[in-house]
Amino acid sequence: MDVVRSLTALQGQDFPGALWSIGLRLPSSTRPEVEGAFNRGEIVRSWPLRGTLHVTAAEDLGWILALTGPRILSGMATRHRQLEIGTPDIANVRELALGMLEEFGGRASRDDLFAVFEQAGQGTRMQRGTHLLWLLCVEGTLVQGPVNSAAGKGNTQSFVNAEKWIKNPRHLAREESLAELPLRYFRSHGPATVKDFQWWTKLTLKDIDTGLAQVKDQLAVIECDGAQYWLAPETAELLDGAGSKRVAPGAPPEALSGARSVLLLPGFDEYLLGYTDRSAALAPHHAPLTVPGNNGMFKATVVSGGQVAGTWRKAQGAAEKQRQVAGVVLPELFAELGPARHKELEKSAGAYARFLNAKRPGLP
Repeated sequence: MDVVRSLTALQGQDFPGALWSIGLRLPSSTRPEVEGAFNRGEIVRSWPLRGTLHVTAAEDLGWILALTGPRILSGMATRHRQLEIGTPDIANVRELALGMLEEFGGRASRDDLFAVFEQAGQGTRMQRGTHLLWLLCVEGTLVQGPVNSAAGKGNTQSFVNAEKWIKNPRHLAREESLAELPLRYFRSHGPATVKDFQWWTKLTLKDIDTGLAQVKDQLAVIECDGAQYWLAPETAELLDGAGSKRVAPGAPPEALSGARSVLLLPGFDEYLLGYTDRSAALAPHHAPLTVPGNNGMFKATVVSGGQVAGTWRKAQGAAEKQRQVAGVVLPELFAELGPARHKELEKSAGAYARFLNAKRPGLP
């Protein structure tokens, strides 16, 4: 799917939220249509960046993991020793998982795999099972592919054999990968800094410098508040039309032009989580309202003119449901929106309702 390919990787911690992250960038799409891309093997979900779940184009997962995987695995070595996971254990569960998939039609749920591990003496409690699956995915043996419609209200995926599921993987040499990853990040996320990219990938500065040296002539660089921002030349042209307005890293064209757009982002979205410094889009005094307790759990956000202006959720109880917008969204704004932007909020809520394939009175 072109939306995912253009971003290279997008946050996937919350699967329904990841579906909407894709949907809001693909106007008029519905959740079943996005799920179809997973079911057809066009996009997949794994742990290619920072050991965190991301959605990628299926063809891109292998080369990204080949580049980032070794550092991800080394960063978890201590935890795996604590869980008593060694090389023989990984070999054992790899054989068990692939054997099960071969025997039972090529797909398995997490619980099914855990049961097979337990039967073979590979404990899964205290997060050990989760880390075993994580290891099999980071090494490229398994991947989360088709939606498991029979479990979790369609909010989970089946694990599949990555080699068999991903039909046309791209194979890049390390030098090619080092060049392609920053090029695609800065083109899709720019303006962004090298510090942002290092946080996003956890690559070493040496590797980043090697990659940027190969592609710097395909990117533009601008200075803002003493920092260097890398971006696509086309985005730089948009910024030229924004005058002296301060540039928010990753700001969409609507924000740069001062448009009155109001977006409803899921809790984990690249617009905020794709950068190490989010202050340009999220005011520091609003951060505790967006990430309560600074615990890494982001609420879904209302973004108005490029700035986080509140959070939103689904209503609980009859009284809250009476205050929903378009029958699906309960906004909790930091301040009142003007009439024009409130209409934009209603428009965005309607788009979300249509994405969910909801048929409600008054919706086209």
